[in-house]
Amino acid sequence: MPHLLIAGKLHPSGIELAKSAPDVTFDYVEDISEPSYAPLIGKADGLVIRTQPLSAATVGKAGRLRIVSRHGVGYDSVDLPALNDRGIALAIVGDVNSISVAEQAMMLLMAAAKRAIRGDRAVRAGDWGWRNRLEQGELRGKRLLVVGYGRSGRHLARMASGFGMEIRAFDPFLERQGWPEGAVAPVADLAGGLGWADLVSVHAPKADQPVIGAAEFAAMKPSGILVNTARGGVVDEAALLASLRDGRLAAAGLDVFEEEPPASGNPLLAMDQVVLSPHIAGLTAECAERMAISSVQNVLDFFAGRIDPALIVNGAHAHAR
Repeated sequence: MPHLLIAGKLHPSGIELAKSAPDVTFDYVEDISEPSYAPLIGKADGLVIRTQPLSAATVGKAGRLRIVSRHGVGYDSVDLPALNDRGIALAIVGDVNSISVAEQAMMLLMAAAKRAIRGDRAVRAGDWGWRNRLEQGELRGKRLLVVGYGRSGRHLARMASGFGMEIRAFDPFLERQGWPEGAVAPVADLAGGLGWADLVSVHAPKADQPVIGAAEFAAMKPSGILVNTARGGVVDEAALLASLRDGRLAAAGLDVFEEEPPASGNPLLAMDQVVLSPHIAGLTAECAERMAISSVQNVLDFFAGRIDPALIVNGAHAHAR
C-alpha cells in the first residue's frame, strides 16, 4: 500500500482526494518548511510539496520515494539532480494557474500605469492636489511586450487587446518550435522589442542569469513600465532599482522577488511608483483548489501507472523502482 507525505498546507479538496483514494495512506504536515516534513520522508513512497526546499540531504533519507509532485509548475527549490540520481520522478501540475497569473499581470500593469499606490497615498494624506500632476496614464494605444509567450503570456495578450493595446512578444523557444496562431507577432530581438514597448510583462522561466538586466533596462523607454509575475531572479533587482532611482524607468509591478519575502530594508519597498504583491499571481482561491487536487492526483496516477508523461519534468531519469 503506497504511503503519501503531503508537506505544506493544502486546500481541503486536495486532502479529501487523498482520503478518498483506496489503498493509499498519508501523513499531512501543514507547516511549509523542510525540517517539518523531513523526519517523515523515510516512509513515503510519494511526496506532495509546496514551495519549501527538497534538498539532496532529505532525498538521501527517502529510501522508498518514487514520485515527488510539486504544488505548482516551478521547481527551483527542488534538488533535481538528487532526484535524477535516485530515479525519482518529479511531476508538476498542468495548466491550472495561467489565467490567474495573467490576471495578476494585467492588474499590476494597470496599477503601475495609473500610479495606484501614489493615488491611494495622496487621498489618505489629504493631498488632493496630486491629481493635477497627471502622472497616471492610459493603456489604450500603448505598446505591450510580453517576454515569454507561454500560456499566461498568451492569456495576458488577449486581455490587453481588450484595452486597445498593441502587443508583441519575445520567445525564442517558441520561434524555433512554431509560433502560435493569432495577431501577436514576435519581435526579432529582445533589445529591439524593449525599445519599442511602453510596457513590458515578464513571463519567462528562470535561467542561469536574469532575462532583464542592466543592458535590457537601458534599452527601455524612460516612460516605460515593467511587470514581473514569473520568478524572482528573472529580473535583476539591483538593475531595476537603479533604473527607477535614476528615472530611466517610470514604474514597476512585482509579484516575485530575488529574496522571498524581501528584506525589510529592500529599497523597492519604499518606492511608491512600484506596486508589490507577495507572490500570489498563481494563488487565487480557485487556483489553490485546482493545484491541490492536481498535485495529489499526479501521485495517485503515478502509482496507478497512468500519469501524463508530459507532467514528468525528468522523464528520462525517472523510473518506477
